[in-house]
Amino acid sequence: MIEKKINRRGEVIKTSFLLSLMLLASSAFSQKLSLSSPNEQVIVRLWNEEQAELGEWYLEVNYETNGEVKTVIPKIDLGLVRSDQDFSKDLKFLRSGRKKQINDDYVTLHGKRLHRANSANEVVVFFERPDRTKMNLILRAYNDGLVFRYEFPEKQQASFVIEDEMTAYTIPDSSRRWLQKFNPANEGYYREMKDAREQKDWAYPALFQAPDSTYFYLIHEADLMRSYAGTKLTNYEEPSKYKLTFPDAWNGREQGESQPTINLPWKSPWRLIIIGGLDDIVSSTLVDDVSTPSLVENTEWIKPGLVSWNYWSNNHGTKDYQVVRKFTDLAVEMNWPYTLLDWEWDAMENGGDLDDALEYIHSKGVKPLIWYNSGGDHTWVEATPKDRMLTHENRVEEFAKLKKMGIVGVKVDFFESEKQDMINYYMDILEDAADFEMMVLFHGSLVPRGWGRTYPHLMTYEGVRGAEWYNNVPDFTYEAPVHNTILPFTRNVVGSMDYTPVTFTNSQYPHITSYGHELALGVLFESALQHMADRPEGYNSLPTAIITFLMDLPVTWDDTQLLDGYPGQGVTMARKKEDTWYIAGINGEEKVKNQVLNFNFLPENKKYRLSLFADGDHDKEFSISHQVVDKTSSIKVELLRRGGFAGYLSPIEK
Repeated sequence: MIEKKINRRGEVIKTSFLLSLMLLASSAFSQKLSLSSPNEQVIVRLWNEEQAELGEWYLEVNYETNGEVKTVIPKIDLGLVRSDQDFSKDLKFLRSGRKKQINDDYVTLHGKRLHRANSANEVVVFFERPDRTKMNLILRAYNDGLVFRYEFPEKQQASFVIEDEMTAYTIPDSSRRWLQKFNPANEGYYREMKDAREQKDWAYPALFQAPDSTYFYLIHEADLMRSYAGTKLTNYEEPSKYKLTFPDAWNGREQGESQPTINLPWKSPWRLIIIGGLDDIVSSTLVDDVSTPSLVENTEWIKPGLVSWNYWSNNHGTKDYQVVRKFTDLAVEMNWPYTLLDWEWDAMENGGDLDDALEYIHSKGVKPLIWYNSGGDHTWVEATPKDRMLTHENRVEEFAKLKKMGIVGVKVDFFESEKQDMINYYMDILEDAADFEMMVLFHGSLVPRGWGRTYPHLMTYEGVRGAEWYNNVPDFTYEAPVHNTILPFTRNVVGSMDYTPVTFTNSQYPHITSYGHELALGVLFESALQHMADRPEGYNSLPTAIITFLMDLPVTWDDTQLLDGYPGQGVTMARKKEDTWYIAGINGEEKVKNQVLNFNFLPENKKYRLSLFADGDHDKEFSISHQVVDKTSSIKVELLRRGGFAGYLSPIEK
């Protein structure tokens, strides 16, 4: 363990490590390696149980908070089993490389913060097997977390299968956790658990709270590319040990291999842990920070925006030409740039076909997006159009046609697997779409792994149980209020989330969230293409001030800050767009709350006009107010049970 003491100024001195990176060798067979983040709050230690230079190796993750170093994860098992060698055992520690400082400053086209700046300390640890086959471990400690990946540096002509990855996180038993049972579409509920008694397959990302409640951490993976499969977490063998696990054979209708095939040299995806308070978790961009920079040179054609969407209110809406016209008109009335033509557009009738619809959409100055079934033997779903994205030749033919028709983006659905072949399929779609300047959104998909940075025309993913589920099951009516308060701390942390929010009317099953709650979701949930799911009547009947708010609602942000919240109870956030701040909060509980809203995120000596849209006397009514505030101001906002509020702050020019 790390030794520590407090000096006269209350600062922590790590007496085992006088530098942020130091190799200790009490004997030829005792090795310890420590790496600290630039702010020295995140500390990772490499160790083995045998206290020998040969054996099994582990990581220990520590976090300094309130002047004390806490052990976050006491043990992370390391290693890979390759078809020719077991790189989890009998690894000889050779040496560690020089500490390298990582400084990255980049701009994205969408997300919770457009300008990103981060720094880390990196070290490479060199291992070899008894036959001198090499494996490296690359460690990075960032101010908001830790990442590590495996590397096979040798060059060989042969291919190898990764039969297993031994990475496993031992979580202290009394840690609170918010986990979602894995399914290939990643559309489950997050459940709060106080221990590890439930043994399942768990989806990313996974949120944990320290036993003493002083910090949280989120486990995920990033920079997943063609040379690997997506993984999940399982804790069947030991309840407290969450092991990385490859996709099940049955995923994707048993198409593709569960175990990935690699060529050397090779690097794994990053294994990633975001650490800090809930505000640190929400504001972190670590998943993007460690992912491959943009591979798309010209990005002028990539335009985030709001989308009218007919599926939620009419499951066969795109099959009906008159419905398509209505939702095109809605986009015009609301000043939204896009409308989506969902499934069955190839069977459109009732006065017009696809060509007629596109002519009408273009005549109104709206840009169309269009849906595809990913097709192939990997999906059971027969919804059409299907099989038009399967091969490079298919895609080139289809994208060329779409480009000629003035369509600017595709929604591709029903992947049903995270095996390596399906990761390659995702990449193929993205790369071919970029050649035709076609934006992409994935549904029935994995959750983000950093591709929004690598392929900035990937605007959003589903990978969430969103408002669509008001069509599917009655329990979403009662689950949604709590579910909505968990997503900002879990799924939406790691990338754009196509929840399809802001519904005031009902679909097949009703909602019991208030109008204020529904309005707030448009700010709380980030998606570069934000599909506004309600029917035209749902928006047209709103007060003028609310309509104006929705007309001008941004989908990309210059800054994001958590103001208050706890998963399962409620969440309040502030997001900045140019000079305007947007605020929103929701209550997931069955009781009225009076929330004090502070404005200490505002700059000094500047006044703002606050327009606030809160719950009214009942859940289908707004209370609209306006006042002048500054950094020192605070106001009380009443949230009904399952209620919420939204608003914006415009600077007052002197």
